[in-house]
Amino acid sequence: MNDVPDVGIDAARLRPKFDLELSVPADEAIRRIQQGLDTPELRHTTMSAGRHAEFHVDAVDKKVWSPRLTVQVEDAPGGSSLSGRFAPRADVWTGFMFIYFLVVFIILFGATLGFVQQVSDETPWGYWAIPAGLAVIAAIHGLSYLGQRLAEDQMRELRGQLDTVLTRQF
Repeated sequence: MNDVPDVGIDAARLRPKFDLELSVPADEAIRRIQQGLDTPELRHTTMSAGRHAEFHVDAVDKKVWSPRLTVQVEDAPGGSSLSGRFAPRADVWTGFMFIYFLVVFIILFGATLGFVQQVSDETPWGYWAIPAGLAVIAAIHGLSYLGQRLAEDQMRELRGQLDTVLTRQF
């Protein structure tokens, strides 16, 4: 009885995700997933609490771009719904968001400065922060997609671990 369809990874997102439908209620599904995680090969790279589970890359293979797979199980008609999301490690994601919001702040500051300069009949050089900031944001997005490409094998490995747990337990 295999309730795990072959679902591809949506790599067109900053944090790719996928959804699966399971034939058992959410509490039973997460209980079975937790049982599947309690194996010697997965015990040191996974964790689970409530209706959530996380799969991590082994510490030996961990790189800056290494992903984690977060799984959440919710009740759904006829069973439960499992949502999986690949994301960078928390420290990398926090750094990414810090830089992103810092650049947005610089863009807004530059736009305000440029407007004040324009109104004051000065050269509005502050407006240059807008295209420069947008270029930095585009570079950040490009780097995130590069990181996904570098981590593609690790993403497949984490997804394979989830699929193994699900096929063993369902």
